[in-house]
Amino acid sequence: MTLDSFLASPSDAAKRSGPNDRIVLSSRVRLARNLRGFPFPGWAKKGDRLKSLEIIREAVSGLPQMENAFAEAMDNLNPLDKQILVERHLISREHAAKTVGSGLVISKDESLCVMINEEDHLRMQALRPGLQIRQLWQVMDEFDSALEKKLDLAFNSKLGYLTACPTNVGTGIRVSAMLHLPGLVLAEQVNQIIQAVNKLGFAVRGLYGEGTEALGNVFQVSNQMTLGEGEIEIVERLSKVVAQLIEHEENARQKQIEKSPKTVLNHIGRAYGILANAHSISSKETMNLLSLMRLGIDLGLFPGTDRNLMDELFLITQPAHLQKNYTEKLSAEERDLLRADMLRDRLLKVSRPIPRFPGAEGTTLDKPASP
Repeated sequence: MTLDSFLASPSDAAKRSGPNDRIVLSSRVRLARNLRGFPFPGWAKKGDRLKSLEIIREAVSGLPQMENAFAEAMDNLNPLDKQILVERHLISREHAAKTVGSGLVISKDESLCVMINEEDHLRMQALRPGLQIRQLWQVMDEFDSALEKKLDLAFNSKLGYLTACPTNVGTGIRVSAMLHLPGLVLAEQVNQIIQAVNKLGFAVRGLYGEGTEALGNVFQVSNQMTLGEGEIEIVERLSKVVAQLIEHEENARQKQIEKSPKTVLNHIGRAYGILANAHSISSKETMNLLSLMRLGIDLGLFPGTDRNLMDELFLITQPAHLQKNYTEKLSAEERDLLRADMLRDRLLKVSRPIPRFPGAEGTTLDKPASP
C-alpha cells in the first residue's frame, strides 16, 4: 500500500467537519512515551532504534484502533511523501527528517497517528476537525491504556512518564487547537490576546508548531507544562481558553463589520482579486489571502461558495501537494506559476464578494460581475 493510495483526497479531507470549525480548524491530543531499558532516540545507536521500532510498530499495529492502518519505516518514504504528511499535520517537521530506525502508523480514518522514534520512542496523537478536545482525550486515554498492556513504558512513581525533553515529563500530554483568527489580526488585537494566553500557561505557535509563522492567520494554542497537573485538568483548562478565543474572534469580526465595513470589504475584495487573477503567487501569500476569502465566506460575502473550497485550496496549493501532481521536480518559481494557474481555474466560478452588511453600500463591490 502506498501513502498516496491510503490518504484521503484533499477534497475529501477538506469536507471533514466538527464543532465550531469556522474558527477551530482542528483539535489534537498527543502523548509522549518511552520504552523502559532503551536509550532515548536522540542518544540511541542504530541497532537500538531498529529494535525499538520493531517492538513498537508490532504493538501499535496490533491494536483494534489500527486495523487496516498504514505502517511504514521513515527510510522507505520519499521526501515528498514526508512533506505531504507534514502539510496534513500528521507528523512533525522533525519526524520528517528521520530516516533509518524511525517509523509511523496512521489509522484508516487518519484520526490517530503514532510517530515512532521521533524525540521520544512514541509520539501518539489523536486529531479531529473542530473543537473536540475532550472527546480526543477519551480516545487517546483508551489507546494509551491498551498500548501500555503490550509495552513496558518508562515510568517513575514520583515524576510520572519519563521523556527526552523535561517539559514533557509527568503526563507527557500536549493538548492543542488550531485556530483561524483573521478577525483578531485585522483588529490588531492578536498580540494582546497571545500575551494573555501565555500568562495562563499556554503556548501560541504558528501553523506547523514551534518556531513557525502563523501563516493564513492560523495559530496553534497548546499547554506548555505536563508535570504537576493532571490530564483532565489540562484538557479542561485548554478547552475553556479555546472557548474564550472563539468568543474574542467572533466579537472582533462583528466589531470590524460595524466600525470599518469598507475596510473589511477592501481586504477581502483585494484577496479575491489577486487569487482569481494572479499569474504567479507564492505559497505564503496564497495562504494569507485564502484566509481572508475564508473570512468572507463566513461573513456571507460569497453566496453559493462553500468554505470547503478554501480549505481544499489551502492544502493543495502548499508545495508538496502541488509537486505531487508533477513527475519532474519543480523549482519555487515554477510552483508559483502553477499555483496561480490552479487558483484562477478553481475560482473561475466564484463571483466577486457581495456586501451583506450595513455601511458597505456604495463600493464598487456592489456592482455585479461582468458577463
